[in-house]
Amino acid sequence: MAMHVPKPPGLAQMLKEGARYFSGLDEAVYRNITACKQFADTVRSAYGPNGMNKMVINHIEKLFVTNDAATIINELEVEHPAAKLLVLASKMQEAEVGDGTNFVIIFAGELLHAAEQLLRLGITTSEIIEGYERALEKALEILSTLIILDVKDVQNEDLVKKGIRTAVMSKQYGNEDLLASLVTHACVSILPEKTTFNVDNVRVCKILGGGLGNSQVVQGMVFKRQVEGEVTKKNNAKIAVYTCAVDIIQTETKGTVLIKTADELLKFSRGEESLLENQIKAIADSGAEVVVSGGKFGNIALHYMNKYNLMAVRLPSKFDIRRLCKTVGATALSKLVPPSKEELGYSDAVYIDELGDTIVVVFKLDGKESRVSTVLVRGSTENYMDDIERAIDDGVNTFKGITRDGRFVPGAGATEIELAAQLASYADTLPGLEQYAARKFATALEIFPKTLAESSGTHASEVLSKLYAAHKEGKKNHGFDIDGDGAVLIDAVETGILDLYLTKQWAMKYAVGVACTVLKVDQIIMAKRAGGPKAPSGGIRDEDD
Repeated sequence: MAMHVPKPPGLAQMLKEGARYFSGLDEAVYRNITACKQFADTVRSAYGPNGMNKMVINHIEKLFVTNDAATIINELEVEHPAAKLLVLASKMQEAEVGDGTNFVIIFAGELLHAAEQLLRLGITTSEIIEGYERALEKALEILSTLIILDVKDVQNEDLVKKGIRTAVMSKQYGNEDLLASLVTHACVSILPEKTTFNVDNVRVCKILGGGLGNSQVVQGMVFKRQVEGEVTKKNNAKIAVYTCAVDIIQTETKGTVLIKTADELLKFSRGEESLLENQIKAIADSGAEVVVSGGKFGNIALHYMNKYNLMAVRLPSKFDIRRLCKTVGATALSKLVPPSKEELGYSDAVYIDELGDTIVVVFKLDGKESRVSTVLVRGSTENYMDDIERAIDDGVNTFKGITRDGRFVPGAGATEIELAAQLASYADTLPGLEQYAARKFATALEIFPKTLAESSGTHASEVLSKLYAAHKEGKKNHGFDIDGDGAVLIDAVETGILDLYLTKQWAMKYAVGVACTVLKVDQIIMAKRAGGPKAPSGGIRDEDD
């Protein structure tokens, strides 16, 4: 009989065999801070227009080449619990504003790095947290005084383009004017008068070939599909949408038919065909000219559709069916019955077009009728077009932010330096030990102009001293010029580098929130993982292995 070995006293005595436990400053707090700092350093080099790309290969071996932090953290499966908190904060920023995900991670990482230095000096976590929270409160108060543009009229394309340009520039430097024009036109053209703007209503269709300059905006929807029948174009078309297959309907009950002669067989198949013909004739008589189906079109059904001059389009995706219904104002029918007038949709033109080697079906709506617009992106590789799509997505989210709150603050690191300068003065007015944390908060804000300078190949310390000197002279809108030789400063407002106020506000809130949450952790208790041993990687092994 095996001898029972008693467990050591303490927490380990209460937990299952295989559980891990870390506590105290060295084991828990510093370990968490190190993990968060390393994670923040990973995405930090991707910040700004000159940010480096990351090559990420996810768990199903799909390749991503991007500098978009949201994509990087989605595809990296972060295991460390503290770093996972940073990922969650970044995802909340993505859900709230749709941009500024990298800002949250970099700032939270820098706040935690600063907190580590304070902890080593003997300042307690509660004092650091209090200092950070008070500094955040003051920073948000100062931020509202730095507003330099307020876009009230979201129908004004020139004003809106100014705001969207910077968001697109950080992802696609050099193509910002073209992309900002496309995004602005796509968003403004479908802006509803009363309800809020829905980012889902701006679609992106990527077509291989050509260059980015060939990209365009289409009012309506574009699908990379071929039509099913012979009819390829309809103008002022009424559209019937079905979620079922357009074919001979299988009956619910299974019946056996006894056929004795060839004549009976002909009559039986003719009966099925005439039934299908009557159904398609009824659809044509209802006024429908285009039939869209989520299922397949049978050969006999296509024959009758060509006979009655109906255009047939198949869309296998139920999401595409739903969006098309919204675009053309149709109701999706689940049975092959003739649609009523209310259930029919309308499109100014439905036609097939060839772009490069790709055939597309276009549902076009002119003027204010359109509820959905599509940006046709052209490019040389799929990876390149994916990156363009992410830039467009940021631009569309910025437009949504403008419809909620159209205020802008100067970009190019000007806002961060102004906040840092004013917070450093504010820290001197605090009486307790939290003033050290408030001062570190101000220093942490310097990371953004520092990163912009480093990624542009300029000495960060030289840039910071010049920025502080300019801001002391009252040049609040001066930021770092990434195109200039050496440490050159520019007026961010004159150059048109503007950041959305909402993005900065939420990013700072989430970054401070997650940094304080990580600092409040003093013990890590990891239960034993469920399940048996993991199968070795590399596929099926030989028996001898």
